[in-house]
Amino acid sequence: MAGTAGTPGTPRVLRAMNDRAALDLLLEHGPLSRTRIGKLTGLSKPTASQLLARLEAAGLVLATGTSEGRPGPNAQLYSVNPAAAYAAGLDVNPARIRAAVADVTGRTVGEYELPTPGRRSAQSVVRQVTDALDGAVKAAGLARDDVRRLVIGTPGAFDPNTGRLRYASHLPGWHSPALLDDLAAALPMPVEYENDVNLVAIAEQRLGAARGHGDFVLLWNEEGLGAALVLGGRLHRGWTGGAGEVGFLPVPGTPLVRQVTKANSGGYQELAGAQSLPRLAGELGIGDLPTGSHSEAAAALVARAADHGSGPHHELLRTYATRLATGLASLVSVLDPELVVLSGTVLTSGGEVLRALVQAELEELAAARPRLVVGDVQEHPVLRGALESALATARDEVFDTSR
Repeated sequence: MAGTAGTPGTPRVLRAMNDRAALDLLLEHGPLSRTRIGKLTGLSKPTASQLLARLEAAGLVLATGTSEGRPGPNAQLYSVNPAAAYAAGLDVNPARIRAAVADVTGRTVGEYELPTPGRRSAQSVVRQVTDALDGAVKAAGLARDDVRRLVIGTPGAFDPNTGRLRYASHLPGWHSPALLDDLAAALPMPVEYENDVNLVAIAEQRLGAARGHGDFVLLWNEEGLGAALVLGGRLHRGWTGGAGEVGFLPVPGTPLVRQVTKANSGGYQELAGAQSLPRLAGELGIGDLPTGSHSEAAAALVARAADHGSGPHHELLRTYATRLATGLASLVSVLDPELVVLSGTVLTSGGEVLRALVQAELEELAAARPRLVVGDVQEHPVLRGALESALATARDEVFDTSR
């Protein structure tokens, strides 16, 4: 029936579209005057005034001062109300859970990190998730019920057909078939689960090196080697959520790894994963090897090699670039992406030196020639992607004024 909410072309729907356009502009540009909003949206001054009055009454925008430094009277400025909604993200790995809460503008307002060493059960996982979330919520000065959406990033992926976590046997306690139901019962807000590398791609697509690119591959190297595939602007997750688990990819240069899920490794991981760098350094006679986790030691080696520029260190970097390009050649030959983003501390520590070596090797090994770039989002990229994903859904809900 004409005139009902949700009917295309009705005044209510058109108003809602204008409201969302104005809110998105305020998020992008910061405080704007009524006149500026009218120009950016194409709305008349009276219509822009009505729009702002409507959004202010709904608690979605605030009057935040006046413009200065221009001829004529100062204009009232408006901005998105940060308290209109809050969203949270969790970055989970075997050693810790990192949590953060952001307001609807994207500003992080609370963070917390919970160490999670040793073995754990499904029940202890539920407790750790809620404790980590509560730590970030408390740091933000909020209550758990204030959080509208939560996105949890983990290694591997939850199979959409079974609800079981796959490709991450190294994450204890997360493989119970009842875990997702138990977490849903313990948490008051809707929860989404996403692969950690996919969340890094979301962060790079919205905030970093992949902005404006609809087709790209993100290669990630920290404790594990993985990829995210973005095709036509959308993440490609595959039938079981396993798209991008490139550590299992058979590649030249290593023996075939069989029973890969039991080994939690594969050819590409053995060839170019973080654990391969200290071994390679030893073979090249490089002494005084860094200590720490696989990723910490590998990142330190790569950074040192990029700084040296000659001798065994340069040979380490050149060999590592060849190994990385070997797996990338298979990916780009199938996907033909516009862009490849190198991310994760083992890759970003090599900076432009490593990027140029991988680019040159890839151009020798693959017919497709995407442009390689180093990722821009280097501080907690999994967590940043989780927040961006949670915020996108929260904004769609609270910014919908058609209801």
